[in-house]
Amino acid sequence: MVEDEEDLVEALRFGLARAGYAVDAAYDVAQATEKLYAASYDLMVLDLNLPDGDGMDFCRAIREGALNGEAGPDLRILMLTARDRLADRVRGLDEGADDYLVKPFAFPELLARVRALLRRDSGGGSAVWTYGELRLDTSRHEAFRADRRLRLTPKEFGVLRYLMSRPGEVVSTEELLEHVWDEHADPFTNTVRVTVGTLRRKLSGDDEEPLIETLVRRGYRLREAAR
Repeated sequence: MVEDEEDLVEALRFGLARAGYAVDAAYDVAQATEKLYAASYDLMVLDLNLPDGDGMDFCRAIREGALNGEAGPDLRILMLTARDRLADRVRGLDEGADDYLVKPFAFPELLARVRALLRRDSGGGSAVWTYGELRLDTSRHEAFRADRRLRLTPKEFGVLRYLMSRPGEVVSTEELLEHVWDEHADPFTNTVRVTVGTLRRKLSGDDEEPLIETLVRRGYRLREAAR
């Protein structure tokens, strides 16, 4: 999130975290550039009126590859700004934004737009994802195995959503830490292992087949049986 209003950043960080997303914050172009060099992000919420630059120019630089960091064509960019003129909205989309939302806004609408943009990564057009017996409703924040509802914490929900967005792929601990936790997470902690362990138990129930397999020194993967 690239936004210089600290109160807004904290409010949105709190709301998005409750929905299972990991959020890093930058308060100007310089900080955002530094973070984009350091990590690979799925989506950027970008204000246009920043202390050290214009968000339009920053968006264009990302799309043109001028940063040479981890940011690339797959980074989703949602412009969030008080500029409400039609010309500004048109220019923002032409500069490379995937979506444009005018302040003031309702948080449920922002959350719906975030879900819609991130669904592109899963190759689906619906808020409900399925993988075999697993069903994940990203809008209602509900998860099921067959007809059994799963009581998941936000982090467990985030891990399951990330694994389901990459079916059959091996996802490393570092990748989960980067995409489900935020920049303040301790890279030496065992929180990923613990969270995956509790998620695996909740998915399996008492007598069902485990759906998450651990590949030693490689990471985790949803089992083919989940299909």
